[in-house]
Amino acid sequence: MDQQTDFDLPVVLSIAGLDPSGGAGTLADVRTILAFGCYPAAVITAITFQNAAGVSGVVAHDSDTLRGQLTPVLSELRVAAVKTGMMPTGEIVREVARTVSHYQLRCLVVDPVMTSTSGYELMDAAAVTELREKLLPLAFLVTPNIPEAERLAGFSVQDEEGMRRAAASIRRLGVRAVLIKGGHLETGSEAVDVLDHDGDITVFRGVRVQNWEFRGTGCALAAGIAACLALGNPLEDSVRRARDYVSEAILAAPKIRGRGILFKPGR
Repeated sequence: MDQQTDFDLPVVLSIAGLDPSGGAGTLADVRTILAFGCYPAAVITAITFQNAAGVSGVVAHDSDTLRGQLTPVLSELRVAAVKTGMMPTGEIVREVARTVSHYQLRCLVVDPVMTSTSGYELMDAAAVTELREKLLPLAFLVTPNIPEAERLAGFSVQDEEGMRRAAASIRRLGVRAVLIKGGHLETGSEAVDVLDHDGDITVFRGVRVQNWEFRGTGCALAAGIAACLALGNPLEDSVRRARDYVSEAILAAPKIRGRGILFKPGR
């Protein structure tokens, strides 16, 4: 392996899909990583055809293309944290797991992106299986929303107690910590997220933003957590800081075709 370069800024690697409109995926990750004062690197798993109206198509990369991007990045940069997003196929998930293991990458934050905000399926069944069996045992944190948590845990989640049960079930797959995002639950004006870190539970509560649908919130949250971990913050504090960033970005977000795009210049 070539000599790695040391940066003054911690390097956070995003492995995710490309949304050319900038609302989600790697571009949302890069904006967030920069906002937290880290150096972003990005590897593309797939190219999506989308804008604020929704996703109309996806072209997934194969393992050779993914490896071709990852190898030069990891031979040059000393990566402090990794955030994964859209991984559409089992082949892609296996290659990411192989890379994480081979390079002994730490602080792996997995955002298990399964369906777009507009309802387009972004992860096939083989990818979900590989995620459960190969990647989550290597991860520090996974950040599913309610539908993703239900798919990973194998049962319905209807309330906060169900979120706790699902987090414990997912953690038994081998991941150190699980943050279940409760935005899909009917909780009135309150937004509730549940963190299970080695069995210790922290519940985060905030005000739910009404009347707008936002793209990229899950991307920004997971990327923000990864950046905070790269900066040396403990997990609970990293989650809190990332949640605050997303809340602030929502309030400042430009509105395009009835949907908000997270964008918060400066910090």
